[in-house]
Amino acid sequence: MSRYRIAMVAACPFPANHGSPASIREMSEALAQLGHQVHVVTYPDGQDIPVKGVVIHRAARILSSKEVSVGPSWKRPILDLMLSVKLCRVIRRERIEIIHAHNYEGALVGFLAKLITRKPFLYNAVNTMIDELPGYRFIRPKALAVLVARLLDRWVPRGADHITVVSKELGDFLKSKGISEHRITIVPAGVNLEMFEHPDPEPVRRRFGIGSHPVVMYTGTMDPFQRIDYLLRAMQKVVSALPETRLMIVSNIVVKEFLDRHRMLARDLGIEDRVIFTGPIPLPELPSYLAAADVVVMPRPACPGHPVKLLNYMAAGKAIVAFEGSAKGLRNLYNGIVVPDHDWGQFGAGILTLMKETELALRLGENARTGIVGTFDWVTLANGISVLYTGLVHVGRNGLLRLDQQELRKYLKASYDPVPPGNWVPARLPVLRSDKP
Repeated sequence: MSRYRIAMVAACPFPANHGSPASIREMSEALAQLGHQVHVVTYPDGQDIPVKGVVIHRAARILSSKEVSVGPSWKRPILDLMLSVKLCRVIRRERIEIIHAHNYEGALVGFLAKLITRKPFLYNAVNTMIDELPGYRFIRPKALAVLVARLLDRWVPRGADHITVVSKELGDFLKSKGISEHRITIVPAGVNLEMFEHPDPEPVRRRFGIGSHPVVMYTGTMDPFQRIDYLLRAMQKVVSALPETRLMIVSNIVVKEFLDRHRMLARDLGIEDRVIFTGPIPLPELPSYLAAADVVVMPRPACPGHPVKLLNYMAAGKAIVAFEGSAKGLRNLYNGIVVPDHDWGQFGAGILTLMKETELALRLGENARTGIVGTFDWVTLANGISVLYTGLVHVGRNGLLRLDQQELRKYLKASYDPVPPGNWVPARLPVLRSDKP
């Protein structure tokens, strides 16, 4: 398999211990291990996290803030302009062969560099603007935010020579915007399995005084679209039945406004003393935190992308409760419990079921872990991306990649819906009583 010089565009603080930056880091490391020369071009700042085998190039600093943040801000256009300048310089100096950009701002930066340098451009789509931008409340009024989001969703992906999407739903969304299916390949988010091999939950339980109490855990940001409010309402139902239960919210990007809002809701629901907001934790400690959990949760409904936290849950071998819209790679009662979107009553009932049915929880967790190998591990996915790279440097006159489909299907699947073994029989559970709002 051929090896290439890649400019990986990360329009974000990098490295960082959350979402897209974490995925970009692990993808870059896996590609470097295969022999590609990977150059990450990114913002001036990042967290102190090792990145193996990768060269990092940072845009010039013209702003003083060093805060690692998520979401839009007025500083971003200036950062992206400087990032574009840096990217073009790296392409020329390092004789880059392929531009590989992530997220919307990365796509805009990558497209500009493509116009200037004429290098092939691969865009990795992980979300939609209509799903997230209005929820940040950055653009007012909301109707204007919706209009901007729709324009971005329609036009930004068109600048790429090829697009990878992290889920079938996201691919279908792009097709609905007029993108040809021949320009889209599903490459889900991946996970580094070695990271989860030797966790130690006891220091975590001691640190927060949990003892032997059962623990429900969420890891990720507390932005409005994550619907932590649904989780807290579901936990009220859980705590009323199992008062000893604790909820741990492990959020590495803490926005005071969102933290205060959720603390107030927990207080109003009467469960404030059952909820632990941990604050940021070092990335190497994440497996031990997950090992301390009895049940892990994904309260975001209608998620078009593939949440990295969900893959971490699966790699940790944990029993998962998720809404349908974010249950990528899950099948109800095979490797998780999946409930209807927005129905926090059933969400709470699903958590209760796993708390009480410990054998079921163990079985679902084992199935989740097994489903990662050869499907969502970075070794497999990086080989598939390498096939796409070969296609990119041999783009036909019609703009379509000349892909070795047989080789591609060794590593990338047409569908990532889990397929249970032929002898699988779903568990019989009591009806999940719902207090649907």
